[in-house]
Amino acid sequence: MKIASVAAYPVWIADRNQLLVKVTTACGVTGWGESGLTTREQAVAGALADLGDWLEGRDPLRPSAVWEALALQPGIARDRVSAALISALDIALHDIAGKALDVPVHQILGGALRSRVPTFGCVRADDRDHLIDLARETMAAGWTCLRLGWRTDAPEIFDPHDTIGRWPSILAACRAALGPRVMLGSDLHHRFSVAEAAAFMARCPEATLDFVEEPIRDETPSAYAALRRLIRTPLAIGEEFTSRWQFLPYVEQGLCDFARIDLCNVGGFTEAMKVAGWCRAHGIDVMPHNPLGPICTAATVHMAAVIPNHAFLECWETPGDDNAARQDSPVFQNRLRLDGADFPVPTEPGLGIEIDEAALAAAAPFRWSEVPHLRRSDGAFTNW
Repeated sequence: MKIASVAAYPVWIADRNQLLVKVTTACGVTGWGESGLTTREQAVAGALADLGDWLEGRDPLRPSAVWEALALQPGIARDRVSAALISALDIALHDIAGKALDVPVHQILGGALRSRVPTFGCVRADDRDHLIDLARETMAAGWTCLRLGWRTDAPEIFDPHDTIGRWPSILAACRAALGPRVMLGSDLHHRFSVAEAAAFMARCPEATLDFVEEPIRDETPSAYAALRRLIRTPLAIGEEFTSRWQFLPYVEQGLCDFARIDLCNVGGFTEAMKVAGWCRAHGIDVMPHNPLGPICTAATVHMAAVIPNHAFLECWETPGDDNAARQDSPVFQNRLRLDGADFPVPTEPGLGIEIDEAALAAAAPFRWSEVPHLRRSDGAFTNW
């Protein structure tokens, strides 16, 4: 079996672009992958075009060999663009392998340890009472782990000190209303400095949160080490990491409690399985990042089925959240569907995803979009 062609499809689905990558073999078996790096899908498609016919004739049943050859290829930068491309290709090659062997991808990865993959529900509102109501509705639907957050950033002003003065009391009210049995977290989206993040957490009564996600930027592990000394809440880090080397200081120095592995950023199954096993050796649970479309979801479910240290998979298909529309499109003729708050582990060959290529051809084309460019109240830029 040899690779015959590779094609990229940047399309607009629901509220954002998705970059789907199709790998076709000479014998007609096809595999599909999805790249990360939201809003820079054209850059990833361009990186694929730059490869020319390099992938043609290679063995799709040797994804690790393709991964290493790409990662070490002269001229390939170890940046987020190349990592997103490698991720999409690696996922597609595993899809092909599963279809060729007539087994689900998780069987290739070692076999499922669980029959269902639990998820955490994303619950967002700008009003405290509305947030509590949505959280209760989500719990009633079966979720036992919730990530709570604000919904809007209009008019693109984010003042950390305003949030520090307001949001911890909202989280504390949620804990009081929802009780001690539900697991609660919040994503601070690397918008704070060490001092600001510490002040935020100091205003949250003890046991308000079971995890806090990405409170500060991740380029400097020593900054997380400083924050670690100032707070007691477990840290969830790594959604933008592109390799095991980026995870290295966070795993080896004990700076992370939940690894937010993103299969579409980190390098696909080949790299994600290495990181997950490494985390297991250090007592770190995996809480995968999953903000994209059905291919990302399916791939992550297969990984989560296999690794013993899976905690909860990010899920946007929660009551009252319109981001669920990213999962529903006529492009995806068959996709994984929730049963309550869990994804049943699929049994179909490959990823268990079917693409309607006629619907894909008719889908809305790539649309330029940007995430908000937030500013502080004094006019300085800050993180989104």
